[in-house]
Amino acid sequence: MSVTKRFIAGAVCPRCGKMDAVRMHRDEEREYRECIACGFSDSLRLDGRPEPQEINTRVHKDKPEDRLSAKAKAAEPVKAEPIRLFINPDKSD
Repeated sequence: MSVTKRFIAGAVCPRCGKMDAVRMHRDEEREYRECIACGFSDSLRLDGRPEPQEINTRVHKDKPEDRLSAKAKAAEPVKAEPIRLFINPDKSD
């Protein structure tokens, strides 16, 4: 089965912003779009099912709790210390 890739008239690439450089094609399950200028590509499911969730890595972490929520940790109090300035008087001869 041959895949027909078509350019999308007036489409702007989300990565590089170039117009008329985005083309699309489909298979039985997904619709793909790609930019010929910068190589950006992504896909969408045709049946509307959600994408599988990404695993937690150093780059993709769960969002932290809201800072204003009751579940958020209270900040530890900071011990304030005064600043001591020692000024050397001018020596006059």
